[in-house]
Amino acid sequence: MTEFRADPAFEAGSVFAAEWPLCQVRLQDDARFPWLILLPRVDGAVELDDLSRDQRAALMEEVVRAGELVRALGRAAGRPVDKLNTAALGNVTRQLHVHVVGRRRDDGLWPDPIWGRPGARPLSADDKAALLRAIREA
Repeated sequence: MTEFRADPAFEAGSVFAAEWPLCQVRLQDDARFPWLILLPRVDGAVELDDLSRDQRAALMEEVVRAGELVRALGRAAGRPVDKLNTAALGNVTRQLHVHVVGRRRDDGLWPDPIWGRPGARPLSADDKAALLRAIREA
């Protein structure tokens, strides 16, 4: 079995946060939203049907866990999440991954989708460290 590697495209906009039973968890480097990306550690997985039935069930549990965590991160920042957006798009990066994003009715893109929209604001070093600590302790 080879060592899992995230597609290099993820390095540009996210940082490693944790390893869960199935997925590598990454924090999207965008201060506008609490945003996690789950990458199932399954070689060659591009689509959900590339996962076994058990892996798909595990992924769903980890998506729910990520949603709970995204909500907690929003509350901790004093910006409670109004809606969770969950998507496995993969149009730019083929490697199977699931975005879990906390949205607010007062965010600058509401109610539109966030995908491919300009305006990302990198997290400050202090905020990034605090978020990574919270993710790893959850």
